[in-house]
Amino acid sequence: MPAPAPFPALAAEFYNSRMSVFALGLNHTTAPLDLRGRFAFTSDQLGPTLHGFRDRIAGHSAQGGPEVALLSTCNRTELYVSDAASQGEALLQPAVDWLAGVGGVAGHTLRDYSYVLEDGSAARHAFRVASGLDSMVLGEPQILGQMKQAVREADTAGTLGTTLHQLFQRSFAVAKEVRTSTEIGAHSISMAAASVRLAAQLFEDLREVKVLFVGAGEMIELVATHFAARSPQAMAVANRTLERGERLGGRLGAEALRLVDLPHRLADFDIVVSCTASSLPIIGLGAVESALKTRKHRPMFMVDLAVPRDIEPEVAQLGDVYLYTVDDLSTLVQSAGEKRQAAVQQAEAIIETGVQSFVHWLDQRGSVPLIQALNAQAHDWRAHEIARARKLLARGENVDAVLDALSRGLTQKMLHGAMAELHASAGEQRAQLAQTVSRLFLRSTTRNPADDER
Repeated sequence: MPAPAPFPALAAEFYNSRMSVFALGLNHTTAPLDLRGRFAFTSDQLGPTLHGFRDRIAGHSAQGGPEVALLSTCNRTELYVSDAASQGEALLQPAVDWLAGVGGVAGHTLRDYSYVLEDGSAARHAFRVASGLDSMVLGEPQILGQMKQAVREADTAGTLGTTLHQLFQRSFAVAKEVRTSTEIGAHSISMAAASVRLAAQLFEDLREVKVLFVGAGEMIELVATHFAARSPQAMAVANRTLERGERLGGRLGAEALRLVDLPHRLADFDIVVSCTASSLPIIGLGAVESALKTRKHRPMFMVDLAVPRDIEPEVAQLGDVYLYTVDDLSTLVQSAGEKRQAAVQQAEAIIETGVQSFVHWLDQRGSVPLIQALNAQAHDWRAHEIARARKLLARGENVDAVLDALSRGLTQKMLHGAMAELHASAGEQRAQLAQTVSRLFLRSTTRNPADDER
């Protein structure tokens, strides 16, 4: 039977097996729009991308690979990773190199525009994101749905383990408490409402304009609903899949167009709002120039809510075009006031409580392998002593003597490791170990009479 590992080495081994979490990301506050566009992923791309990441860093991770989830929206791309604490630091640089490679930029460039957060800081960030405190629109609710979708995709891909599951479920619980206990979203202006507000500043009466929506996803549906409330003269939906465009158009009373017909119909519309998952611009400078000539240079209001961009940025240089991106809209969705600041402070307090709870859970989870090992060792000792006692009883030994031998055997096994460490240690190490042994074995010498009846 191999000799047991020294107690300090054994404890260190189990401590190092605790799980660690880090978040690597870039968002609207750290990176410009065009750079964020390089790291945008559609929901269909999340699963294969997660597998690609795990395959890339398999050699740097603990057995079984790390837990991974990927959140990608128009304002942020964030990679959440969990692995054994001893492996966390080893995973960071490969994660940066991998993500930089996906975006086609140098690792140092990504570092300049990104952030890395670990354990409690990573949890705090995830809770703030879920609660809408880290959004371009303070308190906006859409991000929560996007986070839930990211978690579902990671779960489906098989990369969501216990630690990240806890992190995100606690994020959702904190976000729910923030939204029900504070007024964080009471005064927020969504991107959709901001688009309508800007358009109303350019056109005197939105009932006299024609609006084109490019795409048929959730964001376009939200924007279209806001515009429809202003009863524009006409609306149309252009989408790559005509059937999906027809479904949205049917709900709005709007015409459905094929995306390929867009260059020929662009001149018909005063307002164009685009948000697709295309990796390349779908409305080019030439198409807009042709539309302006047909319109005899009547102004066009254009909103590009896509990341990467749907509308070529050079379009903004045309004199009769008013082009806004998601970053441009940020100035309209910021508001101040005592109520807003009080809500933020309340939300931060709720989040901090959640962070402390998660960190405590993470630390406790780190001791689980040690607890399991202690229970297994105690079970082996007990089984060995009981087997020996049964043999003695079978040979006709006195019952009291057998019970005495059993108790001595268990006691010696329980104390052997601590006694050996005390004898082997010296100086300050021995003093510290003596304090630990005292706390473990000398908690109380008072006998409980009730124990005699059990």
